[in-house]
Amino acid sequence: MTAAAAWPDLGSPALPGTLETLQLWSQIVGKVRLANAPWLNHAWQVTLYVSPRGLSTSLIPHGDKSFSLEFDFIDQHLVLRATDGGERRIPLASGTVAEFYDAVMQGLTALGLETDIHAVPDEMPEPVPFAEDDRPRAYDPDVAHAYWLALVQVDRVLNRFRTRFLGKCSPVHLFWGAFDMAVTRFSGRRAPLHPGGVPHLPDAVTREAYSHEVSSAGFWPGGNGVPPSFYAYAYPTPKGFAEARVQPEGAAFSEALGEFLLPYEAVRQATDPDAALLAFLQSTYEAAADLGGWDRADLECAEGVPGRPRAVR
Repeated sequence: MTAAAAWPDLGSPALPGTLETLQLWSQIVGKVRLANAPWLNHAWQVTLYVSPRGLSTSLIPHGDKSFSLEFDFIDQHLVLRATDGGERRIPLASGTVAEFYDAVMQGLTALGLETDIHAVPDEMPEPVPFAEDDRPRAYDPDVAHAYWLALVQVDRVLNRFRTRFLGKCSPVHLFWGAFDMAVTRFSGRRAPLHPGGVPHLPDAVTREAYSHEVSSAGFWPGGNGVPPSFYAYAYPTPKGFAEARVQPEGAAFSEALGEFLLPYEAVRQATDPDAALLAFLQSTYEAAADLGGWDRADLECAEGVPGRPRAVR
């Protein structure tokens, strides 16, 4: 398989409906992790991670045992596994959110992992409590599988980019609120208090997430007329950031979203998709760091190489 062929086509008309369903399911799963895991800086304790079969919570503590939940996009199940050997599988198929929510809660109870969550979606317009959302939802397993394969490639390149930074940097992870995969670099300086106001998200969460200066980039599967795209932004936004010249061709600043966007399809169709995406990540970071006065010499390093430790000066 060529490098370009590894990036799947996300142009299916079934993508928006399938991903809306999957986002609602992921919020149920993510809120289970939120209810059990101790709070970590910038809400890093709530995220999902790309796994060899789909998306996973990683290990979640629950009393004297632990468990995980994983969306398996190969066999098309949500798999609940506990460290005492218990396991439950919930099929991923079209249906209602209420049915899926009930199946997850029953599965946790059957494994001795009873968990109470705030059972209402976050960061979504007109949220309906999970238990009351009885509208039929579409789910195309082939589309979900293609989306996961795209995340596998995104995860790989974002992790390459992450190795170029010595300062504080987040893991590469997926936030189920906005349903975006992100990696975030920090200058090391405190940021102005965030004004909050994100719909259906407590201001305390937003302000803690943006307590320090950041340059953040990632992948969003799109919505409201925006196709699946890579994004990059800074907080606080330095003067001149929107006018910065970034790479590759096709990247542009969105005034509506306040961030740079690069369509996924532009990366997929590039001669070298990895190079195109890395150019976007690097150039938008450099714009944020230079205009924001970051100490780049102290924060950056060469890209990591397998098996070779960093040289210490």
